[in-house]
Amino acid sequence: MGLLDTITAALAASSSSTNRGDGRGESKGAYWCHDCEERLLDLDVEGDDPPACPACDEPMTFERSPGSTGCAC
Repeated sequence: MGLLDTITAALAASSSSTNRGDGRGESKGAYWCHDCEERLLDLDVEGDDPPACPACDEPMTFERSPGSTGCAC
């Protein structure tokens, strides 16, 4: 059953875990500038106010994925 064990292990490793191992905690979403297509992960933003877009300096919009993966992409 070596092949079955290998497939089972591979599928378990590709689960949709929200913990990607970067040690910063779990992301709740990302800030987006739709005009410039800039994205900032919420863990990279200090404070509670929306950050300004690095490209155009307009306020960014917070969004989160409706999926269960925790990814805001």
